[in-house]
Amino acid sequence: MQSAFLGDVILTLPLLQTVKAHFPEAQVDFLAIPAAGNILETHRDITDLIIFDKRGRDRGAGSFLRLMQRLRRKRYDLALVPHRSIRSALLTAGAGIPRRIGFDRSAGAFLFHQAIPYPAGVHEINRNLHLLTPFGVDPQQKVFPRIYFNEADDSALAEWRRTNSIGENEALIAMAPGSVWATKRWIPEEFARLADRLADRYRVVLVGGPADDAVITEIQQQTKSRPLSAAGQLTPRQSALLIRGCRLLVSNDSAPMHLAVAVGTPVVAIFGATVPAFGFYPYGDKDRVVEINGLSCRPCGIHGGQQCPIGTFECMKGIRAEMVYEAVKDVLNRG
Repeated sequence: MQSAFLGDVILTLPLLQTVKAHFPEAQVDFLAIPAAGNILETHRDITDLIIFDKRGRDRGAGSFLRLMQRLRRKRYDLALVPHRSIRSALLTAGAGIPRRIGFDRSAGAFLFHQAIPYPAGVHEINRNLHLLTPFGVDPQQKVFPRIYFNEADDSALAEWRRTNSIGENEALIAMAPGSVWATKRWIPEEFARLADRLADRYRVVLVGGPADDAVITEIQQQTKSRPLSAAGQLTPRQSALLIRGCRLLVSNDSAPMHLAVAVGTPVVAIFGATVPAFGFYPYGDKDRVVEINGLSCRPCGIHGGQQCPIGTFECMKGIRAEMVYEAVKDVLNRG
């Protein structure tokens, strides 16, 4: 189960896939929040997708107890809990699942049968794979998340490309300027400058959800090239399909970065308040991270925040379009 943000859910997919590979005859169910449903509903390794809207219609103790009872009726043999909240541990314990494995840094670690040491300094994908070490699984193996598309996704993206007059062989670069956390967002004017630098050779497409529409509009208004926007026009899965057709994605430390990794598109990721050492950096071999090293204030939090704690925001303001452009050139040349 993984009830955190979409990016965290994507990084849990290799755990799911490895479980299915290790236990091919098993029923493997996945519990997640509604925002992850579109990505998960077509995944071939999931038997039953259980959506729990903990911040919306399922908020409150009554809904939590009903979910617990629903899971109890399923009579599961094993629960793997990468999410470190006490709610997740309580849920699996209350559901009477006879074997529960989670991390020792979970607030509910005392409710697990096995509390696996939480490994620092490794990628989140490999950290999650440590939950399978009791079954002899090598946690250091390289496992990429998979996203499965259907005909509706193909049709929706084809229609979007036709509407925006994008040729079949046109060279695209995607940019994802949004994030739930303000201190993870690179400066819009620098995104705009980068888009104009790239427009000579590539068609630039801005991707994101409906919540990113304001920042994307701001970027478009500051450019001469007026890049396209797909924000809110495609589902997360269709956005991943769009990213798959791009030469590269430039992204903040956010979910689109992990979508790109899942579909094999190289990433140039921009890190501000957070640092790659947390383990959420882009996982591909060709991917690059652009950041300002040597700032004593970094990192200021594991998730970032809504404002810079010291008021300078130097971790993002110090990253110029030219720096990211050089990283983009380097990745494309190596590709």
